[in-house]
Amino acid sequence: MKQMIALGFEGSANKIGVGVVTLDGTILSNPRHTYITPPGHGFLPRETAQHHLQHILPLVKSALKDAEITSIDSIDCLCYTKGPGMGAPLQVSAIVVRILSQLWKKPIVAVNHCVAHIEMGRIVTGADDPVVLYVSGGNTQVIAYSEGRYRIFGETIDIAVGNCLDRFARVLTLSNDPSPGYNIEQIRNYRVCALQL
Repeated sequence: MKQMIALGFEGSANKIGVGVVTLDGTILSNPRHTYITPPGHGFLPRETAQHHLQHILPLVKSALKDAEITSIDSIDCLCYTKGPGMGAPLQVSAIVVRILSQLWKKPIVAVNHCVAHIEMGRIVTGADDPVVLYVSGGNTQVIAYSEGRYRIFGETIDIAVGNCLDRFARVLTLSNDPSPGYNIEQIRNYRVCALQL
């Protein structure tokens, strides 16, 4: 029996990615491109969307090539991040997926970004029914599966942890390449000017 194969698009923030994945979670390819702003600057939705538009079609070609997909008939469906995320960058993936769906006559699967992270974590860890502390750029939530769907049982009411790290990195004029959190950690590793608390 043929394994189902999906071509997936993720562009909810400053990174655009196109991946080929099987139903069991095997990643056949996953090329990405990150929009890098000057140190100390954040990324604006309009500029981020322009970046995604510039890179999405080369990423589609790369994803198919890397996964050794020689015929579109091998692809069973097209998936894209419907949210949460930044509106303008999300639209780029959504529009491209709709066009490819029409051209290739493939069904579309809209994916919740948070749920996708949780589901991949379940596949990797083998967890059956986890209570998840979901921490990302835009969300800090306690999530669990209840009554047939994921539910938020608690969340920050002011700023997500990831967003806090992003803002802190901008104040320090750190780059977002490869990520603000990583660059903050590097400062901790190489500077000894910490304040005694």
